[in-house]
Amino acid sequence: QVQLVESGGGSVQAGGSLRLSCVFSIDTSRNYYMGWFRQAPGKEREGVAGIDKDARTDYADSVKGRFTIAKDNAKNTLYLQMDSLKPEDTGMYYCATGFRGAPGARLDPAYAYWGQGTQVTVSS
Repeated sequence: QVQLVESGGGSVQAGGSLRLSCVFSIDTSRNYYMGWFRQAPGKEREGVAGIDKDARTDYADSVKGRFTIAKDNAKNTLYLQMDSLKPEDTGMYYCATGFRGAPGARLDPAYAYWGQGTQVTVSS
């Protein structure tokens, strides 16, 4: 049974930082991938950062150099460190995971399992 529980969202001023956490319960013996997505009101959900089982990462152009995805397998926790936040980073952030044969991080929304989301609000 797959479980994903996010935390760490909140309100911050532009230029500030937040760290999101996602405690996961998945079969790590399989070839899995994980990612962070966000959705702003009236907009489609977009991939922000992805990581695979071997810690290969990928980022959306809009967050490169500002966000860092990482996972701690010992703690079963996925993180998203967000620095230099901008108002356009505002949205509901979701943790997601899936399984496939090929390695590699992915930012497309073809993920099988999703958390409930945590809200991030960045004010100018």
